[in-house]
Amino acid sequence: MPPYTPRLLVPPKESFFLLGPRGTGKSTWLQKSYPGSTRIDLLIPEQERMYLAAPERLVEVSKATGKGGTLILDEIQRAPGLLPVVHSLIEEGSEVQFIMTGSSARKLRREVGNLLGGRALLRTMSPFFAAELGASFSLEKALKVGLLPMVWEAADPWEKVLNYVGVYLREEVTAEGLVRQVGDFARFLEVASFSHGNLLNATEIAREAQVKRNTVDNYLQIVEDLLIAFRLPVFTRRAQRSLVSHRKFYYFDAGVFRSLRPRGPLDKEAELEGPALEGLVAQHLRAWVQAQKEPHQFCFWRTRSGLEVDFVIYGPKGFWAIEVKRGSDVYPHDLKGLKAFRDAYPEATPLLLYLGKHRRHIDGIDCLPLEEFLLHLRPDHSLRIN
Repeated sequence: MPPYTPRLLVPPKESFFLLGPRGTGKSTWLQKSYPGSTRIDLLIPEQERMYLAAPERLVEVSKATGKGGTLILDEIQRAPGLLPVVHSLIEEGSEVQFIMTGSSARKLRREVGNLLGGRALLRTMSPFFAAELGASFSLEKALKVGLLPMVWEAADPWEKVLNYVGVYLREEVTAEGLVRQVGDFARFLEVASFSHGNLLNATEIAREAQVKRNTVDNYLQIVEDLLIAFRLPVFTRRAQRSLVSHRKFYYFDAGVFRSLRPRGPLDKEAELEGPALEGLVAQHLRAWVQAQKEPHQFCFWRTRSGLEVDFVIYGPKGFWAIEVKRGSDVYPHDLKGLKAFRDAYPEATPLLLYLGKHRRHIDGIDCLPLEEFLLHLRPDHSLRIN
């Protein structure tokens, strides 16, 4: 077993949800953080059947856990009938801390809202931050296999990430009956990989995947519910220019993207490196945003004339426009989108991340080594490197 890598997640003292895709290390973190807790693992068929048949059994377990104890309900989407029971116990003033993990938001959406209103909080477990790995972080490895703990720590990381989506197809999509044609869905996942880091055009994806447009809309909702992909909206606040309307699409982990992207003699490795690099930054920024106590917008910006900024973060902690470049040098045209955004929003802090080794300050814009930026990015810190 590899040594445990401490995570930067700070849990609340109250009951809370812990959502995150499979393989992000939720169960391992809980075992390390709550060694004396009571745990119900709903991935175990016997326990799943028991609580599907009689969710009220949880009341007895809660009483046995005792005052000040912690009760973990792992993969609670497997038995969503437990959520009203938890809600009732919290409302009645139970002194047990409930921690509910999930790798799918599909069955939880309504009850999560109810429980959040009942003071159950929400936390998210993402793939590793580079800062969590510290000296063992390798940008080259992260771009190839991603940062899922179960992949990063595997003896053969590439084989592990290749099997990852297959596990999701088998254990989540097929087992839950989320799609009628698993082959169509698998083909959609491949076709959608060409949209990673780009504007999402559902009509084009439908044509390439040979499915109906409304089927693509359904598939997009499924991958977002399963937490394996996300879409970024356009930043439109106080917009002065005509902006595009399509959102950008990303798989949640660079390695998952690489494993889904079809390759052959006509595909060049360089065609994957740009989207993988942008996606790696996207997953870090999204994890940072999700970890903040106060809501922050996570967007991108693109005008209809083609001016673009890869990422925009707007919230109580600051306002940043971030551009990612794969080159090891910075050229005037690399700064064009950031300058246009700064003209429209002088309150914003523009940042350019590139593969060079030195910090630079060009035309009022900080240009930072991308690896250094990632290694300094922590949920409890600002986005700026001091």
